[in-house]
Order: sequence, then C-alpha cells, then structure tokens
Amino acid sequence: MRYKETDKSLPQIGQELNVDALIEGSVLRAGQRLRITIQLIHAATDEHLWAEGYERDLCDILSLQSEVAGAVAQEIRIKLTPQEHARLGWARPVDPEAHDAYLRGRYSWNRRTEEALKKSLEYFQQAIEKDPGYALGYAGLADAYVLLGSPLYGAVAVEATISRAKAAAEKALEIDGALVEARASLAYSLTLYGHDWLCAEAEFKRAIELDRNYATAHQWYSILLTVMGRHESAVAEASRARELDPLSPIINSGLGIRYYYARRYDAAIEQCRRMLDVEPGFAVAHEYLGRSYERQGSFGNAIAEFQKATSLSPTNPTYCSGLGISYALAGRTEEAVKVLEELKDLSKLRHVSAYHLAMVYAALGEKDRAFEYLRKAQVEHSGWMIYLQVEPRFDTLRDDSRFAEFVDSMGFPQTTNSRELR
Repeated sequence: MRYKETDKSLPQIGQELNVDALIEGSVLRAGQRLRITIQLIHAATDEHLWAEGYERDLCDILSLQSEVAGAVAQEIRIKLTPQEHARLGWARPVDPEAHDAYLRGRYSWNRRTEEALKKSLEYFQQAIEKDPGYALGYAGLADAYVLLGSPLYGAVAVEATISRAKAAAEKALEIDGALVEARASLAYSLTLYGHDWLCAEAEFKRAIELDRNYATAHQWYSILLTVMGRHESAVAEASRARELDPLSPIINSGLGIRYYYARRYDAAIEQCRRMLDVEPGFAVAHEYLGRSYERQGSFGNAIAEFQKATSLSPTNPTYCSGLGISYALAGRTEEAVKVLEELKDLSKLRHVSAYHLAMVYAALGEKDRAFEYLRKAQVEHSGWMIYLQVEPRFDTLRDDSRFAEFVDSMGFPQTTNSRELR
C-alpha cells in the first residue's frame, strides 16, 4: 500500500523490495460478486509475464486467494513445500462480513498503539460473532491479546491477557491445525508467560515449518532467542523477518532492538534511524533509538527520542520510564524522580509494570529500591522479566547475589555461547 500513490517505476520498486517480480492488479466488487484481475510483471524490465482474471462469490474469497496464489506460484515455478500445497488446497467458505471485520482488525493491529490494539480486539470479536468457525478470527484475537499483555505495550496485566491469547490460539488450531498465525501466537504467549522456553521454541519452529514466509513468526522467534541470550541467531531471525516484510515499521524496529540487546548499539542506531526516515511518527522506533543513545552515553539525544515517543503516546509507561532513566544517567536527578512520581500516579489509571520503576531506581543508583520493585514485577508476572538476563540497564545490579537469584528463577536454558549474553 505504500506504493499505491507513488510515481516510482516498477524497476525502482522491485529494487527497494529486493524482488525479481511484482504482482499488480485490481479488485472489483458488485453486490456479493468479486472479480480480481492480476498481472505478473518482471520488475527489472517492466515486462508483463502473465495475466489472469477470477470471479467468485464473496463467501469464496479464501478459496479465491488460494487459487490466485497457487496460479502465481505455478507461473513463476516456485517449489512449494507439502505444507504450502496443503494450505493452498484447503479453504472453507467464510462470511464476507466476518472476513471484512478480520481485515479491519489486522489494519488496527498493525498500527501498534494501545488504542489501535484495543480496537482490533473489537473487530476480531465481530469476525467471530459473524462466523464462529472462522479460524483466522480466533488467530487475530490471540494476536491482539498477546500484544496487549506484551512488555512493550503492557496495556493490561499479563495474567489478564495471555490466558485469553492461548485459549484463542488453541481454538484457532482446533479449527485449522495448519494455521501459522495461531501457532506463532501460541509460541509467543508461552514465551511471555509460560516461560517454557524449549516448548515455545518448538512451537516457533513448527510455525516456520508451516509457513517459512510468515514474517511475524520470525520476528517473535527472534525475541525468544534474545531472552535466551542467543543474540547472533536472534539478529538472523529478525533480519529474515525484515527480508520478508521490508516495509513493516514494527519489524524494522524489531531488528533495531535485537541489535540493542546484542550490545551492537551503532547498528541499532543506524537501523532505527533508517526506519524513522520512512515512518517518523512511529513511537516504538523512537524508544528503541533512545535506548541505544542512552547506552552510548549520548543522553541529550536519548532524552530527545524518549520525549518524542512520549509525545506520540503519552500514557505508555515504557516510554515514560525510558525518559526517567536517561534523566537519571544524565545527572538530572530531580527530573528522574518526577518521572517516578508520574509513573506511580499513572498506575492508578492503568497498568504500569513495577519493572519500569525498577529500571529508573537502578539508574538512580538506588539498588535496594530497584530490587524491591523487581520483586513486585516478579509477583505480577511482568512480561518484561523475560529480558532480565540480557538487559543492559541492569548491568549495575549484576554483581549483587539478589540479581542472580532473580535470573535463576526464570529458568533460562544455558546459552551455548556465554559471550552472547554480554
């Protein structure tokens, strides 16, 4: 959709996306009938390789998608896996209104703000109400819940969302056991709350086996690899996700934060800057960029990035705490303490993980208070605790035996390369 109004040539677009060919087409709808016309174009030469038209009832839209995908794959001689053949060959009829609600839900979900995620929940629930047997509707519901309880957004306590995410993912898999979206969401929920690291990894591998081209599976798998200290593999998975979805703001930003946890701050800064050149209003990228500046001691730049993030999403505690941490490290103690008070006031209105306050106290050098709030974060099952062993912001606490006890309680598997942790 980024290229919908562009005046760039097809060779330019193909080069930007790193692809050999592009599909161009149109969709016409008249009542309950749908017509799709598509063309396969060689990107480098702008040569039309193949064209075809399809017409179906709206209720057959999923089978139509499969038929079109299969036809294109055949034309360009793609070698499909058995799983991909099976997925293209099976598609049940779906209520058009349910599918429309699902697509609206995905649009909101991809915006990656707390408000938009909550809106996506409404759309996915509408899809299920219209068609209770619609597996994608349940998968979307699982994805919405898992992000609402995830560390970055943390809109509600993880206990209130992850059980619902797992239930929705399992329902989707009950309907369609080969649905990669549901498999990846189940794996991510196990990462955030179950802390069943090996089981979560097995689920991610199963998801990628089902669909090697599902970028979100690679993106979320990179998170699991990061928290287990396998940074080289995490960067590789995040890079693969970006190759599959090169224009996604969250996937591009995700590669930046993988570099951050790998302590490759120059690479993190370069990646986040590149992302913000394309999408300057994406708060997540500002937050990730601020973290990397902070680690390099560039506190003025860090503070500026966190201020941008908080201006875009004023009630997100992740962005607020980042500002407090940078104030503390810059020696602006009064302003850091003020942020702590703002976070405590904010917790009266919405969920604020104790982990955020622990990080600010650690930056202020108040170790006992930091451990006090880490204990609270542990009790509340904060999703942020999964990053404990790799978070650079807690380096000042690592020599304390209390910190080692927190890390041990997470049951992380031993990394095969201890150098990857630090």
